[in-house]
Amino acid sequence: MAPRSPGAAQSESAPSMNIHEYQAKQLLKKYGAPVAKGAVVMKPEEALEAARTLPEGVLVVKAQIHAGGRGKGKFKEPEAGEAGGVRIAKSAEEAASEATKMLGATLVTKQTGPAGKQVNRLYIEAGAAIDREFYLSLLVDRATSRIAFIASTEGGMDIEEVAEKTPEKILTMAVDPATGLMPFHGRQLVKALGLTGQTAKQMVRLAHQLYQAFSETDMSMLEINPLIITKSGDVQVLDAKVAFDDNAAFRHSEWSELRDISEEDPFELEASKYDLSYIKLDGTIGCMVNGAGLAMATMDIIKHYGAEPANFLDVGGSATTEKVTEAFKIITSDPGVKGILVNIFGGIMRCDVIAQGVIAAVKEVGLKVPLVVRLEGTNVDKGKQIINDSDLDVIAADDLDDAARKIVKAVQG
Repeated sequence: MAPRSPGAAQSESAPSMNIHEYQAKQLLKKYGAPVAKGAVVMKPEEALEAARTLPEGVLVVKAQIHAGGRGKGKFKEPEAGEAGGVRIAKSAEEAASEATKMLGATLVTKQTGPAGKQVNRLYIEAGAAIDREFYLSLLVDRATSRIAFIASTEGGMDIEEVAEKTPEKILTMAVDPATGLMPFHGRQLVKALGLTGQTAKQMVRLAHQLYQAFSETDMSMLEINPLIITKSGDVQVLDAKVAFDDNAAFRHSEWSELRDISEEDPFELEASKYDLSYIKLDGTIGCMVNGAGLAMATMDIIKHYGAEPANFLDVGGSATTEKVTEAFKIITSDPGVKGILVNIFGGIMRCDVIAQGVIAAVKEVGLKVPLVVRLEGTNVDKGKQIINDSDLDVIAADDLDDAARKIVKAVQG
């Protein structure tokens, strides 16, 4: 199959729940995947004892945060040292010393943004004698509606950069769900990576283990970067990132034990309590919309007129007044929001319910920024009447284009 950008395959991925590297490795180990022995550390005083449970020799101390680029990251606090979030230690004592510096400090990487993330967990792992590094991932490819393997000989590098500069070095291989992973898939994979002999057999075995883990646990993404070949010729998972498909949460009660709430955005966490589809963004215009497609279109047209959305928020097709009220409160609690656009096209969702929710929320939290409301569809006249009868300083809009123009003008004006 022709290589293409991994990002293209994930561009429409489902909402997902991320877990830490050590949790991902523990999960993969249950399926037989080769991972090094490691120990989790939550407190500085636990570090030395944890490190001593590992084989003598080189140890690797890894910050556990939900963000990539840890090795190249920098800590905000000088006392944490200048080294990044992945550090090499030559003894248990040295590993414990590094752990003490890192725990509680704030690590800034290219994925965390300037605010960084506090390191509350560490993973101390036995070192590996690396001969070669590869990239390997599995994801749900929306273009083919299949689980796809993406592999490259350029392990340890940014795969998007590899896809842009040397796409010929990436293999994308979709698996037909009717047949599952077949022997020819394994042959394709080892050929693309240039493996032979016992190493090739181990890679084929690993591919089956990863495919089984991905399918049975409802993952949306599994990334191993790097996947290494040791100097003895063995395959080993050196790093692992796993995300689960939120839509499958109802059949995985065990996920609650893996969830690290401290790593989640507080606005998104609050939204999840009310079954709201919310994603925090970096713009200034808060959006409340019904329907994912309309929400995407609303964000696009805001960008078209020169502003940036502050969030993705879909209240769904059967929201109650209480749910809409909570959604509005979440938007207004974001200090980055300088204006709000409510865009409702009523089908199952009734415009009067939206209007009542907005009124209730404003009465509770107040309204300090411009508000543009566009209502259309079921009970639109009732909804408009509710808004008009209130004493809210609301800017009415006739359609989406008109609404976007008005909120951008109000915010930038």
